[in-house]
Amino acid sequence: MSQKHVRTVPGRYEEVKNICAFMVQGAKEAGLDESALFHVELACDEACTNIIEHAYGGEGRGDIVASWQIDGDDFMMMLHDNGRVFNPDDVPDPTIPNQLTGEAALASLQVGGLGIHFMRKLMDEVRYQFDPVQGNTLILVKKIRRE
Repeated sequence: MSQKHVRTVPGRYEEVKNICAFMVQGAKEAGLDESALFHVELACDEACTNIIEHAYGGEGRGDIVASWQIDGDDFMMMLHDNGRVFNPDDVPDPTIPNQLTGEAALASLQVGGLGIHFMRKLMDEVRYQFDPVQGNTLILVKKIRRE
């Protein structure tokens, strides 16, 4: 397992792009391709936004500890907060009626739960750890495809 790279930032929307840039830099060092880098960036953005909105209930109410490391063939992003407990496994995948397409399909979706759905689709693994003292940790894994 490689060294863990850590950065702590205030839970503010203006900081999300900095956290994502930090994660993408790590993903580049891991050798991920352009498509995987885009997935890492989108998943990171969604996760950080969820932490601010849902765990903290708004901006400036706590820090986000962002870290990444390379573990064998895994690029691992960890996002830690001390907000409300949340288990993404409790959120069902959104359902889209088969007969709907385009804007009608989008309009049928309920608000909430889409971010987790996107994270699950973009990343190879989404894991969650909660400790009543230490807080919440979201672990997002992208497999490193070696040529």
